[in-house]
Amino acid sequence: MAEGKFVSYVRVSTKRQGDSGLGLSAQRESIDTYLNGGNWELIEEFTEVESGKVDSRPQLLAALDLCDKTGATLIVAKLDRLSRDSAFLNNLMKSDINFIIADFPSANPFMLRVFAALAEYERELISQRTKAALAKSVKVKGAKGIVNLSAYMGYN
Repeated sequence: MAEGKFVSYVRVSTKRQGDSGLGLSAQRESIDTYLNGGNWELIEEFTEVESGKVDSRPQLLAALDLCDKTGATLIVAKLDRLSRDSAFLNNLMKSDINFIIADFPSANPFMLRVFAALAEYERELISQRTKAALAKSVKVKGAKGIVNLSAYMGYN
């Protein structure tokens, strides 16, 4: 049963996902399910539309700052909503900020480090699949003169 003060953080990666609201509402439902019952207070919810590969997200930093100032526990629906960077997650685990993953509340530090490494690997795979799909799309459309596909896609 949840007890104490919590700050929730929900995130989707794209504007289209943010506009639909489906991913955000699913995350909120997961957090609500975890918090159901008990003696707890949700101080604030932070919502962000930003890629998980960016760790300096303004709303995430604000949520972490509020947790630091109030002693609240950060709660996220899934680990990959927090970050797909194992170094970032490792640093967070070493900090004084407590966090909980609503879909996996029993995870210990070892498990979190393993899942963080898997999330980081999945981020690399997503990037590779996206680049391959865009390259295929450009080729199918007959684009000519594109020497640097990464620059074309805005990765540089």
